[in-house]
Formats: sequence, C-alpha cells, structure tokens
Amino acid sequence: MIDIKTMTILIVDDMKSMRLTLRKMLRNLEIGKELLFADNGKSGLNVLKNSSCDLVIVDWNMPGMNGSRMLANMRRDKDMRDIPVIMVTAENERDIVADAAEYEVEGYLLKPLTLDALDSKIKSVVEAVNHPEKAKLHLFEARACEEAGNIEGAIDETRRALSLKPNASRILRKLGLLYLQTKKAEIGEKCLQKAVAVNRQDTISRNHLAKLYINKRAFKQAAQVYMEILSFSTSYFDSAVQLGETLLINEFRNEARTLFLRILSKSRFNRVLQERIINIYLDNQEYEFAVEIVTDAIKNNPSNLDLLYKAGTVYLETGDQEKAMECFVTVDRKRHGDIKTKFQIARIHLNNKRILLADDYLNRILRIDPSNKEALEMRRQI
Repeated sequence: MIDIKTMTILIVDDMKSMRLTLRKMLRNLEIGKELLFADNGKSGLNVLKNSSCDLVIVDWNMPGMNGSRMLANMRRDKDMRDIPVIMVTAENERDIVADAAEYEVEGYLLKPLTLDALDSKIKSVVEAVNHPEKAKLHLFEARACEEAGNIEGAIDETRRALSLKPNASRILRKLGLLYLQTKKAEIGEKCLQKAVAVNRQDTISRNHLAKLYINKRAFKQAAQVYMEILSFSTSYFDSAVQLGETLLINEFRNEARTLFLRILSKSRFNRVLQERIINIYLDNQEYEFAVEIVTDAIKNNPSNLDLLYKAGTVYLETGDQEKAMECFVTVDRKRHGDIKTKFQIARIHLNNKRILLADDYLNRILRIDPSNKEALEMRRQI
C-alpha cells in the first residue's frame, strides 16, 4: 500500500524551475516524504535502478530521452514496470502523447499545473494502485502465467479481464498477441482489429496489425495501417520507411509514393529521413520521385548545404548536369575547402569537354591537398 504522505516521488523534468515548482507544490500539499529528481528520461531510469520509488511524475518534452521513451523503458523492466507514472504535457502536445497512453500511463497533467489538479491526480492514481480493479488483477495473473510459459492460462485470465472491460483496447491487444503466440493468427488478427476499432488512437495495436499484414504479404493493407498510424504518432517512421521500400521493391509504386509522401509531410525538417528515402529511390532506379523530393526539400531548406549537395548527386543520376552544377557551385561558394564538391564540378566540366574549367577546379583541389591522388590522376587524363 502506498501512503500519500510518506511515499517517495521521482520528478523528471529538464527545467530546473519546473522541478522546483513541483517540489514546492508537493510540500504545500503535504504529499510525499522523499522527493528525487532527474533532468531527463535516461537519468530518471538510473534513479529508479538505484532507488525505491512509489510514483514518477515525468515531463513529456525533454532532450535526450523524452517522457514517452522513459515510460516505454520502464514498462519493459520487471523491477520498475508497475511503478505508477503521471505524464506532464502541454495542451498542444496531446496528439504527440497518443502512443504514450498505450504504455499504460496512469494519468496526465496539463500545463500550467495547479495545486488542485496535482492533488486530485496523485490521489486518484494512488487510490487505483492501492485498490486495483478486478480486470487489473486478472491481467497481473495473465502476465504471471505468460512468464511461466503457460500461454493458455494467460489467455484465460486475459479473457476474464476482457469480460469485465470488453472495450479496453489494451486488453484486446494483449489477447490478440497471446493468440498469435499459440499460432492462432486469425483470432489474433481479429482481436487486434477490434482493439483498433474501439480506440482509433491505439497506435501500438495498429503497428502489430501492420506487421501481421506484412508477414502475410498483404502489403497494401499494411500501408493503409501505417498511413493511419502516422496521423497520430511520429514514433514509427523507421517501420513505415521499411514498408515503403518493400512496396517499391514489390512494384506497388503508387502505394509506396503515397506512404513516403505522408512520412515526408510529418518529418519535413528531418534531413536524415529525407536522404534515406531519396537513396531508396535511387537504389531502385526510380529517379522521378527522388527529384521531386529534393526539389521540394530545397524549397523548404534553401540554406542547407548538405541537402544541396545531395540534390546535386540526384540531378546527376537523372542526367540533369545543369541543375547538378547549380547545386554544387552554390555549395562550393560557401564551403571553400570542400574537396568532394570541387571534384563533382571538375567531373561535370570534364564530361562536357570544358578542359580549362575542369583543370581550374583540379588546381583548387591540389592547392588544398597537393598529394591528392584522384586529382593528380584526373589531371593526367586531360
């Protein structure tokens, strides 16, 4: 049993002012005897590994490891998975934390915090932990059965929990995953579909469902599921990109393009993701969409020299040496010591038999690196 007045609380927030504010509020409410502090999710996990805590209050938006990732790590650890968590988030972050809710966060607090809201939320969370509902007890039994290798017993206990809460997406998902372990894929799929139907923001069930479709090679269905996931969460970019590549390889070009456009619209300033998608199209010799991506990316990030260089390489692949040259010259003007860009310009001049211009850029390279073997070899070819 957790005692409100004597419990230990971990506060995780990257802002010192917020940590101090929460400490003052808890002292005023006479909640908690010992307060521990961490400035991000990773350090918060370290505190939990070395200290016994009754409650965690964690901010969603933190550098390094945010609150959602910390919560996911806690739920995977047997020693800390049952510690109740209250997530603190701004009003405009509600859409971002949709996936965090699926890791069974016990409560949310919206900024700016008030004494009444903090008091009410902590008391309701502690009450639920001290007096768990019957469905929760069945789920604890199901977990124990599963960990002991008794999957049928886990299914029975999960079904009992579901009978008490028939529209709980988490319970439906758990039942579906248990059936998948027993090779009853059809029943497992139906459970996951129902989980999604009763909770449209259940991204975790959708992700499991998409993987099931991929295993069945039902790629179009998987793509549709990921399109839905990306409407709620930005946590599944890697899986969505992998599926997009699979669609492209299997010649579902329209579906791949639609999925990649959705990914790009949700990650407009993620240069690494943009380059990854561009490379997928180049590797598959699908140049048209690669050009479309870099053209759009340059419009939104005209000062990004890495992106401009990448655009130049894409234009080269498509045979548009004029546009490639524009990109490389712009990069070269702003990166005077960039040898690889000077090589690209020299090669284009050489390919177009502009010998003097090619030689000029090779001389620039050799002034930076007099022993550069590639430049010396290229000069011998002139």
